[in-house]
Amino acid sequence: MKNYSRAKIALVALAAFLLAACARRESSAYQGYLEGEFVYVAAPLAGQLEQLAVTRGARVEAGAPLFALEQGAELSALREAAERLRSAQARLADLRKGSRPSELAALGARLAQARATEELSALELQRATQLHRTTVLSDGDFDRVRLAHEAASKQVAEAAAQLDTAQLGARADTIAAAEAEAGAAQAALDRAGWNVAQKNRAAPVAALVYDTLYRAGEFVAAGQPVVALLPPASLKVRFFVPEAGLAALKAGQPVQVAITGQPPLTARISYLSPKPEFTPPVLYNRENRAKLVFMVEAVFDPAAARDLHPGQPVDVTPSN
Repeated sequence: MKNYSRAKIALVALAAFLLAACARRESSAYQGYLEGEFVYVAAPLAGQLEQLAVTRGARVEAGAPLFALEQGAELSALREAAERLRSAQARLADLRKGSRPSELAALGARLAQARATEELSALELQRATQLHRTTVLSDGDFDRVRLAHEAASKQVAEAAAQLDTAQLGARADTIAAAEAEAGAAQAALDRAGWNVAQKNRAAPVAALVYDTLYRAGEFVAAGQPVVALLPPASLKVRFFVPEAGLAALKAGQPVQVAITGQPPLTARISYLSPKPEFTPPVLYNRENRAKLVFMVEAVFDPAAARDLHPGQPVDVTPSN
């Protein structure tokens, strides 16, 4: 009697196993899991973490402050660069102005004096010319008057040239060098300002704060992430399709994603791997262990993916 009961139980178990196997073969759903592509926010400069403005699990909007590193050295460099720029700009403005007003006034007075001397010598030359024609004035005396007038004219030209030069300012090459120096000072100021800005980091997109990797007071090396963000648009479903079913899937095709405890969601295929692989980590049954499968990825609408979490197992059914 006991042997008969055991045989009956074995037959029932075998029938149940065969039914389950048939159900698995008839099911068109593929196993998969949710995957997230994290945004790791870091500062390109090193420093002590002074303020961590977010906590794990919080949601932040784009532009919200995440953390701040100490920036004393960067602020000092910024002030120094600002003073150097101010000095270079003042030097350039001084070179463009030319001589000071008092110096220009002195050159103007000298020019006026030279013109008065020239005018007097011109009158003397006129009288000397008349006297020389009547032979009252000797040739030697006439030559002295004539040459004195020519010297007075040259003094006027010299004084006028000096005044024009003083009004022009520095030479073109000197001004060009000062302009280059001012440009370099402006670039140094921009770089110093950039360094200060990099010590305060904000969220590049609206996202979930998935993890914080440092605490206030700890030293953060350059380029080391401090906050890991998970934007809703970065959540995707990754599932595995046997070779026989790959031909029926296309990029952009909608699929239905079943998640335990939630209504089915719609996603669209964004990537089909061209390379086959063996048993993915979420498949453990013997039937699939020996088969080649292809990884397929599908993305959700960001609003639908807001409350999903990486690692959740899913069943994916292609839509017709």
